[in-house]
Amino acid sequence: MSAKELRRGEVLSRVKRGELKLTEAAELLEVSYRQAKRLKKRYGEGRSKAMVHGNVGRASNRADDKRREQVLDLVRKNYSGEPHERFGPTLASEHLAADHGLEVPRETLRRWMLAAGLWSRRRKRQAHRQRRQRKAHFGELIQVDGSHHDWLEGRGPKGCLMNFVDDATGVALGRFSSEETTWAAADLLAAWVRQYGVPKALYCDWKNVYKRQPTAREAIEGIEPETQFGRMCAKLGIRIIATASPQAKGRVERHHGTHQDRMIKKMRLKGIADYEVAKRYLDEHYLGEHNAKFACEAAAGADFHRRLPKPLDLKWVFCLEAERVVSNDLVVRFENRFLQLKPKRNQALGAGAGVTVQQAREGELQVVYEGRAVAFEEIARPQPKAPSAKRRTAAATRKPAANHPWRQSMSLKKRAATK
Repeated sequence: MSAKELRRGEVLSRVKRGELKLTEAAELLEVSYRQAKRLKKRYGEGRSKAMVHGNVGRASNRADDKRREQVLDLVRKNYSGEPHERFGPTLASEHLAADHGLEVPRETLRRWMLAAGLWSRRRKRQAHRQRRQRKAHFGELIQVDGSHHDWLEGRGPKGCLMNFVDDATGVALGRFSSEETTWAAADLLAAWVRQYGVPKALYCDWKNVYKRQPTAREAIEGIEPETQFGRMCAKLGIRIIATASPQAKGRVERHHGTHQDRMIKKMRLKGIADYEVAKRYLDEHYLGEHNAKFACEAAAGADFHRRLPKPLDLKWVFCLEAERVVSNDLVVRFENRFLQLKPKRNQALGAGAGVTVQQAREGELQVVYEGRAVAFEEIARPQPKAPSAKRRTAAATRKPAANHPWRQSMSLKKRAATK
Protein backbone atom coordinates (compact mmCIF):
# COMPACT_ATOMS: atom_id res chain seq x y z
CA MET A 1 0.00 0.00 0.00
CA SER A 2 1.11 3.53 -0.68
CA ALA A 3 1.49 6.23 1.97
CA LYS A 4 -1.62 7.95 0.60
CA GLU A 5 -3.73 4.80 0.97
CA LEU A 6 -2.44 4.16 4.49
CA ARG A 7 -3.26 7.75 5.47
CA ARG A 8 -6.82 7.38 4.15
CA GLY A 9 -7.33 4.17 6.10
CA GLU A 10 -6.12 5.78 9.34
CA VAL A 11 -8.41 8.83 8.95
CA LEU A 12 -11.47 6.72 8.08
CA SER A 13 -10.84 4.48 11.09
CA ARG A 14 -11.08 7.61 13.29
CA VAL A 15 -14.38 8.47 11.57
CA LYS A 16 -15.72 5.00 12.34
CA ARG A 17 -14.72 5.37 16.03
CA GLY A 18 -16.50 8.72 16.16
CA GLU A 19 -13.36 10.80 16.69
CA LEU A 20 -13.87 12.78 13.47
CA LYS A 21 -16.87 13.97 11.50
CA LEU A 22 -17.02 13.04 7.84
CA THR A 23 -16.78 16.71 6.84
CA GLU A 24 -13.57 17.01 8.89
CA ALA A 25 -12.19 13.82 7.33
CA ALA A 26 -12.89 15.20 3.83
CA GLU A 27 -11.00 18.38 4.68
CA LEU A 28 -8.12 16.39 6.21
CA LEU A 29 -7.88 14.11 3.15
CA GLU A 30 -8.31 17.06 0.75
CA VAL A 31 -11.24 15.43 -1.08
CA SER A 32 -14.86 16.46 -1.60
CA TYR A 33 -17.59 15.44 0.83
CA ARG A 34 -19.12 13.10 -1.79
CA GLN A 35 -15.77 11.43 -2.36
CA ALA A 36 -15.34 11.06 1.41
CA LYS A 37 -18.71 9.26 1.54
CA ARG A 38 -17.55 6.83 -1.18
CA LEU A 39 -14.28 6.15 0.66
CA LYS A 40 -16.17 5.57 3.91
CA LYS A 41 -18.40 3.00 2.19
CA ARG A 42 -15.38 1.18 0.74
CA TYR A 43 -13.66 1.23 4.11
CA GLY A 44 -16.70 -0.34 5.71
CA GLU A 45 -16.60 -3.20 3.20
CA GLY A 46 -12.91 -4.08 3.37
CA ARG A 47 -11.18 -1.87 5.94
CA SER A 48 -7.72 -0.51 4.94
CA LYS A 49 -7.23 -3.04 2.12
CA ALA A 50 -10.20 -1.51 0.31
CA MET A 51 -8.24 1.74 -0.04
CA VAL A 52 -5.89 0.14 -2.60
CA HIS A 53 -6.69 1.20 -6.18
CA GLY A 54 -8.43 -1.49 -8.18
CA ASN A 55 -5.98 -1.27 -11.13
CA VAL A 56 -2.89 -2.07 -9.04
CA GLY A 57 -1.12 -5.08 -10.58
CA ARG A 58 -3.20 -5.04 -13.77
CA ALA A 59 -1.87 -4.32 -17.24
CA SER A 60 -2.82 -0.96 -18.68
CA ASN A 61 -5.79 -0.97 -21.04
CA ARG A 62 -3.76 1.31 -23.33
CA ALA A 63 -0.76 -1.05 -23.50
CA ASP A 64 0.12 -2.03 -27.07
CA ASP A 65 1.90 -5.40 -26.92
CA LYS A 66 2.57 -5.45 -30.68
CA ARG A 67 4.28 -2.06 -30.58
CA ARG A 68 6.31 -3.08 -27.54
CA GLU A 69 7.57 -6.22 -29.26
CA GLN A 70 8.36 -4.24 -32.41
CA VAL A 71 10.46 -1.79 -30.39
CA LEU A 72 12.25 -4.52 -28.44
CA ASP A 73 13.03 -6.40 -31.66
CA LEU A 74 14.67 -3.27 -33.07
CA VAL A 75 16.65 -2.81 -29.86
CA ARG A 76 17.85 -6.43 -29.94
CA LYS A 77 18.84 -6.18 -33.59
CA ASN A 78 20.54 -2.76 -33.64
CA TYR A 79 21.32 -1.56 -30.13
CA SER A 80 22.04 -4.65 -28.04
CA GLY A 81 25.11 -6.80 -27.43
CA GLU A 82 27.62 -7.29 -24.66
CA PRO A 83 27.21 -5.11 -21.53
CA HIS A 84 29.84 -2.64 -22.77
CA GLU A 85 28.32 -2.52 -26.28
CA ARG A 86 24.58 -2.20 -25.65
CA PHE A 87 22.86 1.17 -25.94
CA GLY A 88 21.31 2.71 -22.86
CA PRO A 89 17.57 3.53 -22.83
CA THR A 90 18.21 7.25 -23.43
CA LEU A 91 20.47 6.74 -26.44
CA ALA A 92 18.31 3.92 -27.83
CA SER A 93 15.20 6.11 -27.52
CA GLU A 94 16.92 8.87 -29.53
CA HIS A 95 17.92 6.49 -32.34
CA LEU A 96 14.53 4.79 -32.46
CA ALA A 97 13.00 8.20 -33.14
CA ALA A 98 15.72 9.38 -35.56
CA ASP A 99 16.36 6.14 -37.48
CA HIS A 100 13.01 4.31 -37.29
CA GLY A 101 10.40 7.00 -36.61
CA LEU A 102 9.26 5.38 -33.33
CA GLU A 103 8.71 7.84 -30.50
CA VAL A 104 9.16 5.92 -27.22
CA PRO A 105 9.66 7.79 -23.92
CA ARG A 106 13.02 6.86 -22.45
CA GLU A 107 11.54 5.79 -19.08
CA THR A 108 9.01 3.56 -20.83
CA LEU A 109 11.80 2.05 -22.91
CA ARG A 110 13.89 1.62 -19.75
CA ARG A 111 11.13 -0.47 -18.13
CA TRP A 112 10.68 -2.54 -21.27
CA MET A 113 14.41 -3.17 -21.64
CA LEU A 114 14.77 -4.09 -17.95
CA ALA A 115 11.90 -6.57 -18.20
CA ALA A 116 13.36 -8.10 -21.39
CA GLY A 117 16.88 -8.34 -19.95
CA LEU A 118 18.29 -5.86 -22.48
CA TRP A 119 19.49 -3.42 -19.80
CA SER A 120 20.68 -3.63 -16.24
CA ARG A 121 20.68 -1.04 -13.52
CA ARG A 122 24.08 0.35 -12.62
CA ARG A 123 24.90 1.04 -9.03
CA LYS A 124 25.98 4.65 -8.60
CA ARG A 125 29.33 5.27 -7.00
CA GLN A 126 29.43 6.99 -3.67
CA ALA A 127 30.40 10.63 -3.75
CA HIS A 128 34.16 10.95 -3.27
CA ARG A 129 34.50 14.71 -3.16
CA GLN A 130 32.16 17.62 -3.01
CA ARG A 131 31.43 18.81 -6.53
CA ARG A 132 32.82 22.23 -7.32
CA GLN A 133 30.31 24.81 -8.51
CA ARG A 134 30.46 25.82 -12.15
CA LYS A 135 32.06 29.09 -13.12
CA ALA A 136 29.53 31.82 -13.82
CA HIS A 137 30.71 33.02 -17.26
CA PHE A 138 31.23 31.36 -20.61
CA GLY A 139 34.97 31.39 -21.38
CA GLU A 140 36.03 31.95 -17.77
CA LEU A 141 37.57 28.46 -17.46
CA ILE A 142 38.12 25.71 -20.04
CA GLN A 143 38.85 22.18 -18.84
CA VAL A 144 41.41 20.37 -21.02
CA ASP A 145 42.29 16.69 -21.23
CA GLY A 146 43.06 13.87 -23.66
CA SER A 147 41.27 10.51 -23.67
CA HIS A 148 43.26 7.52 -24.96
CA HIS A 149 40.83 4.83 -26.07
CA ASP A 150 39.99 2.25 -28.72
CA TRP A 151 37.58 4.65 -30.42
CA LEU A 152 37.09 2.48 -33.52
CA GLU A 153 36.59 -0.78 -31.55
CA GLY A 154 39.38 -2.61 -33.36
CA ARG A 155 38.42 -1.34 -36.83
CA GLY A 156 41.46 0.92 -36.64
CA PRO A 157 44.30 1.77 -34.25
CA LYS A 158 43.77 3.30 -30.83
CA GLY A 159 43.76 7.08 -30.69
CA CYS A 160 43.46 10.09 -28.43
CA LEU A 161 40.49 12.46 -28.31
CA MET A 162 41.65 15.92 -27.26
CA ASN A 163 38.74 17.49 -25.42
CA PHE A 164 37.99 21.09 -24.38
CA VAL A 165 34.93 21.66 -22.14
CA ASP A 166 33.72 25.06 -20.96
CA ASP A 167 33.20 24.92 -17.21
CA ALA A 168 30.19 27.27 -17.13
CA THR A 169 28.12 25.85 -19.98
CA GLY A 170 29.50 22.39 -20.77
CA VAL A 171 30.10 23.37 -24.42
CA ALA A 172 32.63 20.87 -25.83
CA LEU A 173 35.11 20.91 -28.70
CA GLY A 174 37.24 17.89 -29.63
CA ARG A 175 39.82 16.66 -32.11
CA PHE A 176 41.26 13.20 -32.78
CA SER A 177 45.04 12.73 -32.70
CA SER A 178 47.46 9.85 -32.28
CA GLU A 179 48.82 11.08 -28.92
CA GLU A 180 48.33 13.90 -26.41
CA THR A 181 51.08 16.11 -27.81
CA THR A 182 51.88 19.83 -27.87
CA TRP A 183 50.67 20.16 -31.45
CA ALA A 184 47.44 18.29 -30.67
CA ALA A 185 46.68 20.68 -27.81
CA ALA A 186 47.74 23.73 -29.87
CA ASP A 187 45.55 22.75 -32.84
CA LEU A 188 42.50 22.39 -30.60
CA LEU A 189 43.16 25.68 -28.80
CA ALA A 190 43.53 27.43 -32.17
CA ALA A 191 40.18 25.97 -33.27
CA TRP A 192 38.55 27.14 -30.02
CA VAL A 193 39.99 30.67 -30.41
CA ARG A 194 38.74 30.92 -34.00
CA GLN A 195 35.25 29.71 -33.04
CA TYR A 196 34.63 31.38 -29.67
CA GLY A 197 37.51 33.76 -28.86
CA VAL A 198 40.38 33.77 -26.36
CA PRO A 199 39.38 32.17 -23.01
CA LYS A 200 40.50 33.51 -19.66
CA ALA A 201 42.09 30.30 -18.25
CA LEU A 202 42.72 26.62 -18.99
CA TYR A 203 42.38 23.86 -16.38
CA CYS A 204 44.65 20.87 -17.12
CA ASP A 205 46.89 18.14 -15.69
CA TRP A 206 50.49 18.44 -14.51
CA LYS A 207 52.00 17.23 -17.79
CA ASN A 208 55.03 18.29 -19.76
CA VAL A 209 52.65 19.23 -22.56
CA TYR A 210 50.81 21.86 -20.47
CA LYS A 211 52.67 22.68 -17.26
CA ARG A 212 55.68 20.95 -15.72
CA GLN A 213 57.46 20.90 -12.39
CA PRO A 214 60.64 23.05 -12.13
CA THR A 215 64.05 21.42 -12.43
CA ALA A 216 66.56 21.65 -9.58
CA ARG A 217 68.29 24.66 -11.18
CA GLU A 218 65.00 26.42 -11.88
CA ALA A 219 63.86 25.86 -8.30
CA ILE A 220 67.12 27.32 -6.91
CA GLU A 221 67.14 30.32 -9.24
CA GLY A 222 63.42 30.97 -8.95
CA ILE A 223 62.75 30.47 -12.68
CA GLU A 224 59.16 29.77 -13.66
CA PRO A 225 59.13 26.57 -15.76
CA GLU A 226 57.52 27.01 -19.15
CA THR A 227 56.44 24.58 -21.85
CA GLN A 228 55.96 25.24 -25.55
CA PHE A 229 52.19 25.18 -25.04
CA GLY A 230 52.62 27.51 -22.06
CA ARG A 231 54.46 30.02 -24.29
CA MET A 232 51.59 29.92 -26.78
CA CYS A 233 49.05 30.60 -24.02
CA ALA A 234 51.20 33.41 -22.60
CA LYS A 235 51.14 35.22 -25.97
CA LEU A 236 47.33 35.20 -25.82
CA GLY A 237 47.16 36.10 -22.13
CA ILE A 238 45.64 32.75 -21.15
CA ARG A 239 46.35 31.53 -17.63
CA ILE A 240 47.16 27.81 -17.17
CA ILE A 241 45.95 26.22 -13.93
CA ALA A 242 47.28 22.72 -13.14
CA THR A 243 45.01 20.37 -11.17
CA ALA A 244 46.04 18.30 -8.20
CA SER A 245 43.88 15.30 -9.17
CA PRO A 246 41.71 14.05 -12.06
CA GLN A 247 38.62 14.58 -9.90
CA ALA A 248 39.32 18.33 -9.84
CA LYS A 249 38.49 18.54 -13.56
CA GLY A 250 35.59 16.14 -13.25
CA ARG A 251 33.52 17.85 -15.93
CA VAL A 252 35.87 16.93 -18.76
CA GLU A 253 36.40 13.47 -17.24
CA ARG A 254 32.64 12.86 -17.29
CA HIS A 255 32.55 14.04 -20.90
CA HIS A 256 35.13 11.35 -21.71
CA GLY A 257 32.74 8.73 -20.33
CA THR A 258 29.87 10.14 -22.39
CA HIS A 259 31.93 10.15 -25.60
CA GLN A 260 33.26 6.64 -24.96
CA ASP A 261 29.67 5.45 -24.71
CA ARG A 262 27.61 7.49 -27.18
CA MET A 263 30.13 8.42 -29.88
CA ILE A 264 31.61 4.93 -30.16
CA LYS A 265 28.15 3.40 -30.65
CA LYS A 266 27.13 6.06 -33.18
CA MET A 267 30.34 5.51 -35.19
CA ARG A 268 29.69 1.76 -35.06
CA LEU A 269 26.24 2.26 -36.60
CA LYS A 270 27.80 4.32 -39.42
CA GLY A 271 30.61 1.79 -39.96
CA ILE A 272 33.38 4.36 -39.46
CA ALA A 273 36.76 2.61 -39.56
CA ASP A 274 39.14 5.47 -40.33
CA TYR A 275 40.17 8.47 -38.23
CA GLU A 276 39.90 10.88 -41.16
CA VAL A 277 36.23 9.96 -41.53
CA ALA A 278 35.86 10.03 -37.74
CA LYS A 279 37.26 13.59 -37.66
CA ARG A 280 34.71 14.76 -40.23
CA TYR A 281 31.87 13.05 -38.38
CA LEU A 282 33.01 14.63 -35.12
CA ASP A 283 33.09 18.16 -36.60
CA GLU A 284 30.04 17.99 -38.86
CA HIS A 285 27.57 15.96 -36.79
CA TYR A 286 28.48 14.68 -33.35
CA LEU A 287 29.71 17.83 -31.58
CA GLY A 288 26.71 19.89 -32.68
CA GLU A 289 24.27 17.23 -31.48
CA HIS A 290 26.21 16.72 -28.25
CA ASN A 291 26.29 20.43 -27.35
CA ALA A 292 22.62 20.90 -28.23
CA LYS A 293 21.70 18.07 -25.86
CA PHE A 294 24.10 18.52 -22.93
CA ALA A 295 25.19 22.19 -22.89
CA CYS A 296 23.43 24.60 -20.54
CA GLU A 297 23.11 28.33 -20.04
CA ALA A 298 25.82 30.11 -18.04
CA ALA A 299 24.78 31.56 -14.69
CA ALA A 300 25.88 35.04 -15.85
CA GLY A 301 25.17 36.44 -19.27
CA ALA A 302 28.54 38.11 -19.97
CA ASP A 303 30.91 36.22 -22.29
CA PHE A 304 34.47 36.19 -20.88
CA HIS A 305 36.09 35.34 -24.21
CA ARG A 306 38.32 38.09 -25.60
CA ARG A 307 38.84 39.01 -29.22
CA LEU A 308 42.14 38.08 -30.82
CA PRO A 309 44.39 41.17 -30.99
CA LYS A 310 44.74 42.30 -34.61
CA PRO A 311 48.58 42.42 -34.72
CA LEU A 312 48.81 38.76 -33.69
CA ASP A 313 49.14 36.14 -36.40
CA LEU A 314 47.91 32.75 -35.15
CA LYS A 315 50.53 31.03 -37.30
CA TRP A 316 53.28 32.58 -35.15
CA VAL A 317 51.30 32.32 -31.91
CA PHE A 318 50.95 28.56 -32.23
CA CYS A 319 54.56 27.73 -33.06
CA LEU A 320 57.56 26.04 -31.42
CA GLU A 321 60.32 28.32 -30.13
CA ALA A 322 64.02 27.84 -29.37
CA GLU A 323 66.64 30.28 -28.11
CA ARG A 324 69.87 30.51 -30.13
CA VAL A 325 73.10 32.59 -30.11
CA VAL A 326 74.35 34.29 -33.28
CA SER A 327 77.81 33.18 -34.46
CA ASN A 328 80.63 35.49 -35.59
CA ASP A 329 79.54 35.24 -39.23
CA LEU A 330 75.87 35.96 -38.33
CA VAL A 331 74.77 32.34 -38.74
CA VAL A 332 72.21 30.65 -36.50
CA ARG A 333 72.12 26.86 -36.25
CA PHE A 334 68.72 25.20 -35.67
CA GLU A 335 68.10 21.44 -35.87
CA ASN A 336 71.23 20.99 -38.02
CA ARG A 337 70.05 23.73 -40.39
CA PHE A 338 72.13 26.88 -40.94
CA LEU A 339 70.40 30.24 -41.24
CA GLN A 340 72.40 33.18 -42.58
CA LEU A 341 70.93 36.33 -41.02
CA LYS A 342 70.44 39.52 -43.04
CA PRO A 343 69.51 42.18 -40.51
CA LYS A 344 68.34 45.62 -41.55
CA ARG A 345 70.40 48.69 -40.81
CA ASN A 346 68.27 49.67 -37.82
CA GLN A 347 68.63 46.20 -36.25
CA ALA A 348 71.73 46.25 -34.05
CA LEU A 349 72.30 42.53 -34.39
CA GLY A 350 75.82 41.19 -33.94
CA ALA A 351 77.79 38.13 -32.92
CA GLY A 352 76.80 36.73 -29.54
CA ALA A 353 73.29 38.20 -29.63
CA GLY A 354 70.41 36.01 -28.48
CA VAL A 355 67.61 35.37 -30.98
CA THR A 356 64.46 33.24 -30.98
CA VAL A 357 63.88 30.72 -33.77
CA GLN A 358 60.18 29.99 -34.35
CA GLN A 359 58.88 26.97 -36.23
CA ALA A 360 55.26 27.06 -37.47
CA ARG A 361 52.94 24.06 -37.68
CA GLU A 362 53.78 23.49 -41.35
CA GLY A 363 57.55 23.75 -40.70
CA GLU A 364 58.15 27.36 -41.80
CA LEU A 365 60.90 29.14 -39.82
CA GLN A 366 61.16 32.68 -38.51
CA VAL A 367 64.01 34.34 -36.59
CA VAL A 368 63.00 37.04 -34.10
CA TYR A 369 65.28 39.57 -32.42
CA GLU A 370 63.87 42.02 -29.85
CA GLY A 371 60.32 41.37 -31.04
CA ARG A 372 61.05 41.91 -34.75
CA ALA A 373 61.55 39.35 -37.51
CA VAL A 374 65.03 39.15 -39.05
CA ALA A 375 65.50 38.33 -42.73
CA PHE A 376 67.59 35.23 -43.43
CA GLU A 377 68.39 32.59 -45.98
CA GLU A 378 69.18 28.95 -45.40
CA ILE A 379 72.67 27.95 -46.44
CA ALA A 380 74.51 24.67 -46.83
CA ARG A 381 76.49 23.22 -43.98
CA PRO A 382 79.88 25.04 -43.82
CA GLN A 383 82.80 22.81 -44.79
CA PRO A 384 85.51 22.39 -42.12
CA LYS A 385 88.70 24.31 -42.92
CA ALA A 386 91.76 22.27 -43.99
CA PRO A 387 94.62 22.48 -41.44
CA SER A 388 97.45 24.85 -42.38
CA ALA A 389 101.04 23.69 -43.07
CA LYS A 390 102.12 24.99 -39.68
CA ARG A 391 99.42 22.96 -37.92
CA ARG A 392 100.33 19.84 -39.92
CA THR A 393 104.00 20.26 -38.92
CA ALA A 394 103.04 20.73 -35.28
CA ALA A 395 100.87 17.59 -35.38
CA ALA A 396 103.75 15.59 -36.91
CA THR A 397 106.21 16.76 -34.26
CA ARG A 398 103.86 15.57 -31.54
CA LYS A 399 104.30 11.96 -32.67
CA PRO A 400 106.48 10.09 -30.10
CA ALA A 401 109.93 8.98 -31.32
CA ALA A 402 110.94 5.33 -31.53
CA ASN A 403 113.03 5.54 -28.33
CA HIS A 404 110.34 7.45 -26.39
CA PRO A 405 109.79 6.08 -22.83
CA TRP A 406 106.14 5.55 -23.65
CA ARG A 407 107.08 3.29 -26.56
CA GLN A 408 109.68 1.48 -24.45
CA SER A 409 107.17 0.80 -21.70
CA MET A 410 104.68 -0.61 -24.20
CA SER A 411 107.27 -2.90 -25.77
CA LEU A 412 108.24 -4.18 -22.32
CA LYS A 413 104.59 -4.97 -21.58
CA LYS A 414 104.21 -6.89 -24.87
CA ARG A 415 107.36 -8.92 -24.14
CA ALA A 416 106.12 -9.71 -20.65
CA ALA A 417 102.75 -10.83 -22.03
CA THR A 418 104.37 -13.29 -24.47
CA LYS A 419 106.44 -15.03 -21.77
